[in-house]
Amino acid sequence: MSGESLPPQLRGYLSAPALAQVWEATRTRLERNGLQVAGTLTFDLDEVAADRLSGLLGRPLEPGTGRRVKLAELDTALRRSAAGQGLVSVLEILDGRPVTDRAAARQDAQAQWAQVWQGLDTALAASGLAEAAWVPEWIAGLRRTGVLTRAGAEAAARALAQAVAALGILLQPTAEPTAGWELAALASRVTGDAHGLDDNYLASVVLLRAATHVLGVPVPESAADRRDLWQALGVATDAVSGTVLAWQLRPPSADRWSRMMRDRADLGLITHLTLHELDRAGPIELAVPGQTVSVCENPQVLQAAAHAGTQMPLLCLSGNPATVGTRLLQTLIAAGNPVRYHGDFDWPGVAIAGRIIGLGAAPWRMFAADYREAAAGLDADHAMALSGNPVPTPWDPDLAAAMSARGLAVHEESVLSDLIADLDVGSPRAAL
Repeated sequence: MSGESLPPQLRGYLSAPALAQVWEATRTRLERNGLQVAGTLTFDLDEVAADRLSGLLGRPLEPGTGRRVKLAELDTALRRSAAGQGLVSVLEILDGRPVTDRAAARQDAQAQWAQVWQGLDTALAASGLAEAAWVPEWIAGLRRTGVLTRAGAEAAARALAQAVAALGILLQPTAEPTAGWELAALASRVTGDAHGLDDNYLASVVLLRAATHVLGVPVPESAADRRDLWQALGVATDAVSGTVLAWQLRPPSADRWSRMMRDRADLGLITHLTLHELDRAGPIELAVPGQTVSVCENPQVLQAAAHAGTQMPLLCLSGNPATVGTRLLQTLIAAGNPVRYHGDFDWPGVAIAGRIIGLGAAPWRMFAADYREAAAGLDADHAMALSGNPVPTPWDPDLAAAMSARGLAVHEESVLSDLIADLDVGSPRAAL
């Protein structure tokens, strides 16, 4: 925009309300034709407007409709006036805003956004995510919703690069650290700011949108939803809200925390373990060396085990594991404790099972034969149809095929008696 000003008297002359429609129409034409001072405009002029334009142009203009004025004539008249500037500069001074070449601006914006999407493709390829099945739907959603458009190309490019860097860490099986992330540490790693993945940052928004496609869950609508989604990705938003339920977990060490856990087990108490507590406990053995630790998805299984007085250690993840759950399982597996997992026979359930088994746990009654037997025992009140998209079961491909063929969901509550029996005598079907 021009930095020059107009003489006060001339500014007052040109700023007359009667001329407002002249300057607005002139601006519109210039912005549409690439700022070319060419062509003719037609105005309806009252007496004041006709008089002022006549004085500016140096020729008489009669009031009335259809009065024609060439832009080049206006430009020349302004340059020879006390303004000493052309039409574009004078319009910018009068309006206090630039006259924009809208066609060029559109082309520039299109070029910038093309670079944004090309940069995203490059980042996905560098992170090993380019061929992930969820990527096209994620990108289509970002384009459709306009969540990036409102932020502008520069902010969008930065947020996408940061989100993909984080996803590359979280979704690759060899990512470090192996025991999960705290949100501030992950944010510092990929954005350089411990708060760079907080809820009010665009990188967090687009990352969690990706997570909904990865995990097959709805877009989070509340802070609690977002916290759950982070935890499903193995990220703790804090060290105290995520928990894992523990029954009969008896760390063998002589430290105070291990003694406390054994005392709680002796008292028949269920313990809610947090990441904060595990961090405070330090690097200790969590179970007797070589002892099998069973893991379930639904708290009702653990509650039934407590009521039955079972003596084998049982952990409950309550769905997707929070970071504390991932940390606990990996610590047990690294120490040589066999870990076996059972979950719901529905598509979200086997997806969770796949993630837990991928950590090194063994399937516990999670094979095709177990599903067929359990589905055959369902009565009419418990026969719920499977919903959602099928999920592969690589530990037993026949399981996904059997579930698709039978079309019924089998939740853990339906096989409680078998699971409780296994906690007393061990499971012959747990491939340990």
